[in-house]
This record gives sequence, C-alpha cells and structure tokens, in this order.
Amino acid sequence: MKILFAIQGTGNGHISRAREIVPLLQEHGHVDLLVSGTQADLSLDHPLSYRFHGFSFVFGKKGGVDRWKTYKIMDLKRLNRDIRSLPLNKYNLIINDFEPVAAWACKLQGKESVALSHQASFSSKKTPRPSKIYHWTELIFSHYAPATHQIGFHFEPYDHFIHTPVIRSEIRQQETKDMGHITVYLPAFDDQVLLRSFKKIPEVKWEVFSKHCSGAYTDGNISVRPVSHYQYNQSLANAHGLLTGGGFEGPAEALYLGKKVLIIPMKYQYEQQCNAAAAARLGVPVLQQIDNEFVASLNKWLAAPFTLKPVYPDETSDIINTLVTKYAKRSQIH
Repeated sequence: MKILFAIQGTGNGHISRAREIVPLLQEHGHVDLLVSGTQADLSLDHPLSYRFHGFSFVFGKKGGVDRWKTYKIMDLKRLNRDIRSLPLNKYNLIINDFEPVAAWACKLQGKESVALSHQASFSSKKTPRPSKIYHWTELIFSHYAPATHQIGFHFEPYDHFIHTPVIRSEIRQQETKDMGHITVYLPAFDDQVLLRSFKKIPEVKWEVFSKHCSGAYTDGNISVRPVSHYQYNQSLANAHGLLTGGGFEGPAEALYLGKKVLIIPMKYQYEQQCNAAAAARLGVPVLQQIDNEFVASLNKWLAAPFTLKPVYPDETSDIINTLVTKYAKRSQIH
C-alpha cells in the first residue's frame, strides 16, 4: 500500500504530532511525506518526498501575526502550480494534517482524502468558539485544506469524530519533577517584551524558547534559547508551569504532565482564540494581551493552586488502524 501523508509546516504542533503518527502509518505500507509552510522550528525524523512553500502566516513580535511579512511571502502562482503538479494516482490513501497543497490537489483531481488534524475538529459546531465569532474566519477551517473525511483532535471529544490529543510517546514516558521554573513558548512576542516583565519577578526562573533569537543567552533569572525539541521537552518535564500561546499540542502536553498552564492566544489568529476558549472551559486561565497588568496577572497565576490533569489515553495506534481499515480500501490506483 502507498500512503501520502501531507503535513502543515506552520507552527510546531503539526510536526510534533506527525513524529508520532508516521511510524504507525509505516506499519501499513510505504509512506510518502509532504510538508508545506515556512514557520516550523522542528523537523521530522524521516525524509520528505515533497517540500512546498505552501500558504503560511508569519509570527510577529507584538503578540500577533505579522501581516506585512505574511503578505510578502505569499506566492499564489507558485501555490497554484504546486497544487496542479502533485501526482496522486499512485496512492491508495491520502491523509492530510491541514496542508493546502495536497488538499486542493485532491479536490481538483477528485480524490478522497482524510483530514487527520486538530483543525478537523472545527467542522463540528459543538467545538468551542470564542464569544465573538468572525464568520469569515470560519471559512478557513472548511476551505483552507478541504477533505472528504474528518478525524479531529481536541482537548475534549466534543463530537463523535473528535479524539483527545495525540501525546507523543517521549512525553508519556518522560519522568517529571517540579524544579520551580516556568517554561515559556510565546513565538509571537519579541524576547525583550517578555524579559521586561519576567525581570520584575526575580524569584522565579524563566526558561524561554524563542523564535527570534539566534543563540542561547542568560539575563539574570531568565534563560533564552532557540526552539529545540529535546531541550524544550526537558524544560517542560521539570517545570512548575507553562506560559504559552493558544496552540493545541503544547498546552495539551503540559496538562497531561500535570503542569500549571497560562495561555496568551495570538491576536488576529482565530484558531488560537478558539483553542483558548476551549482551554478556559477546562479551567485554564487565559490572558488576551501583555499590558500594564501582566506582571500582576503572572503573580496571581503563580500563586493560585492548579490541580487540573485531564486523562488522555494513548489511542493513536487504534485511530490509525481504524483509519486505514475504513478509508484505504476506498481509494483505487488508476
């Protein structure tokens, strides 16, 4: 059997999840990997068959999307060319983690595909949304990477096709301690914006993983380093808590490990606002911005008890087995 697994390369959550899923798919046949996007700091452990520019947003430094840089890297002619050039007839099964090139190639060629992603959960109206809904942004969930079948992941199984998060094996097997520090991953903020606030809480050690630094450095009670798969895992396992954006995999893994979590979703990024709404429903505190009250909010969060530890069973292998059994036989090689 030949399988195409297409993965979104904007942000690290898709790549992290793929690292767990790819070996399970390989148990069923030969797997070709496709990645598009420009903003991931992590890489897969397996060679890619296709690498595309895709259609991505760029993280800014003031808490949101950098709209100008996002516009500058757009290349719609290239996107269209890549979509039309992708050969799909040789695959028995096409799986898509919110990746637009393969998704639209399937749509144009009349091929079935399975959305296996966090974003697939938003095809259900039962999935939490923020109080203020921008209806045009809802179109992104259905039109950015369309698929014929949906399998979603979220903090809770809000609908029949939604599963709890894929927690990587290395996280499940990680020994944990509370060494008192706070792990920080806020890729939409400049380091200096964060350091100004963290210096005002000198009794706490902050371990910041940054998209904006070229090398590791220390400033008083704060260590800053580029995003590293291994170092981040170690920091989180030994942390008291995680201060992070409104992504999905990062907060989910921290909650699984029993860590205190505080979320600051990106501005102008609707999916992160939805994730924050879902996390708040679980009892995770959410801040919408870094402002004059930020240090007080941090102190309040640090002092508050936090006992939330959701049960996320290891279902990934069963999900993949069911997916292959249910959908691979529907795709025929021409």
